[in-house]
Amino acid sequence: MNDIELVLVFKEYLEVERSYSEHTVLNYLKDIEDFRHFLKTNSFGSLLNLKMNYGRYFLSFLHSSGYKPRTIARKMSSLRSFYKFLMREGKIEANVFDEVSSPKPDKTLPKLVYYSELDNLFDAIDVSNEIGKRDYAILETLYGTGIRVSELCSIRIQDVDFYNSSVIVMGKGGKERYLPIYNNIKSALLDYLEFSRNELLKKSKKGVTDILFLNYRGGPLTPRGVRVILNDINSNTANNLKISPHMLRHSFATHLLDNGADLRSVQELLGHANLSTTQIYTHVSKEQIKEEYTKYHPRAMKKE
Repeated sequence: MNDIELVLVFKEYLEVERSYSEHTVLNYLKDIEDFRHFLKTNSFGSLLNLKMNYGRYFLSFLHSSGYKPRTIARKMSSLRSFYKFLMREGKIEANVFDEVSSPKPDKTLPKLVYYSELDNLFDAIDVSNEIGKRDYAILETLYGTGIRVSELCSIRIQDVDFYNSSVIVMGKGGKERYLPIYNNIKSALLDYLEFSRNELLKKSKKGVTDILFLNYRGGPLTPRGVRVILNDINSNTANNLKISPHMLRHSFATHLLDNGADLRSVQELLGHANLSTTQIYTHVSKEQIKEEYTKYHPRAMKKE
């Protein structure tokens, strides 16, 4: 098999067996293509014919090219997974990236959307038209459930249980989870379904679909389309931030924990396999720490 065929087989593996989102798959493929270009530029051969030190050469190249540690770590992880897959398929005998240590990413806290900024986003949507009703329902669902943008785009109408106030979400690796939805989410979704979705569906040239959220042409909404929608909403506010679906997910988790939610409950809601992934959201502001200290420390509570 040539390089292109190898990558296509790996792409199918990521999409079918791993059930990764389109955005995640594209990142994997780009990382592999960058490495393939590096091999070609340096006359190192194909993706299959590697010497053990080529992985370290590529790592050194990334460092010298000014890539950030987090980006380098991601590229190393992508290539490690790719060659692990090739080993499993019997295409190679050793993974040259197993011996390459990835740099530790800079520890950065998730970027959040604050309460006032969230209010600005909701207030900026004109719910008097079909697009506005859809956008309001999307924003309410993303922030109200903390789901990934790929999960949002895969929700079907029948996945929403209005009677039991819940929605079924298909997560990473094809794992289903049931998430509660509060009344504002239900109201926004019902408003969208009753007054907006059918109007959008009439514009479709591909027929009926059971996907919940539709684009302006009446077809299933894509993750890229959701990002465009959020950017459009944000452009009509005075918010000084660059919005993304993942920021709403970060905000969902952080706001729950800040208000006393149990860490393991938040882990289940987010669909994290490991608790350590959820623990990044346990940070609290200095003012909150000071407030808690003053409120509960026996000496701090004493009045002078």
